[in-house]
Amino acid sequence: MDWDKLRVFHAVAEAGSFTHAGETLNLSQSAVSRQISALEESLHVPLFHRHARGLILTEQGELLYRTAREVFAKLSMTEAMLSESKEHPKGPLKVTTTVAFGSTWLTPRIREFLSIYPDVQLTLLLDDNELDLSMREADIAIRMVPPRQPDLIQRHLMTVRTHLYGHRTYLEKRGTPETVEDLQKHDLIAYPSDAKAPVPNINWLLALGDPPGGERDTIFRVNSLYALYKAVESGLGIAAIPDYIISESNPDLVRILPDVTGPRIDAYFVYAEELRHSKRIAVFRDFLVKKVAETFPATHAPTA
Repeated sequence: MDWDKLRVFHAVAEAGSFTHAGETLNLSQSAVSRQISALEESLHVPLFHRHARGLILTEQGELLYRTAREVFAKLSMTEAMLSESKEHPKGPLKVTTTVAFGSTWLTPRIREFLSIYPDVQLTLLLDDNELDLSMREADIAIRMVPPRQPDLIQRHLMTVRTHLYGHRTYLEKRGTPETVEDLQKHDLIAYPSDAKAPVPNINWLLALGDPPGGERDTIFRVNSLYALYKAVESGLGIAAIPDYIISESNPDLVRILPDVTGPRIDAYFVYAEELRHSKRIAVFRDFLVKKVAETFPATHAPTA
């Protein structure tokens, strides 16, 4: 197969149209279309169904796309590794983690990392769904559950604790719960029961003390831990929030029933086997380990 035509095919399959692929490749729409037609003729199979709304891969096109996607992912990884100095880390680094952890804990620490390693081009992808590291959707993942993909290297980064929090203004108005049973008289905020949660057993608050019916009522539900935190900060009610979200600069957020804690959540630093010797991976991992040790008590510190 002609490499240039395969590159055009990959771009069209990713973009879903000749026009958008042309913009990516800096080619005209007609030039892209000619390249695809020529590739189809050389293979003697159609690769796309043409529709007014765009392009859909045929069965043969899907097969070629899966292979091309893997090839380009491997090439991208190889290119990054070849361009990286063994003495001085540089080049692109894509990191993915959950929206809440990335927004509240990780992002404020990025400036310090980049001041130490200015030649690393860091991209942070916040997504509560797992990106595919083997296909280079990201280089590193910080996950709140053990990775399920094969051929991934994982390191335990930290243990996350979750406690109950309420805002000072809410507690002044409604009183501070002294026992688990007191929660029955308060406005509780939780994750939707039918939404995919970024951590296991996210609504443990609602089952505390084995309430009648098995679950406490809520005043509000939202499918984002960060939004849950903002709702508590606004004085709406009480919620179970990971401690890493709670900023020391916000003394108006009060930990309620401090001896009550949610299930242990283990966070993992994960990357593909092919990147084992990457200097960028190593320095980012070491930086995070140092920041975790500085930020959290010994019970939260990472293990080997």
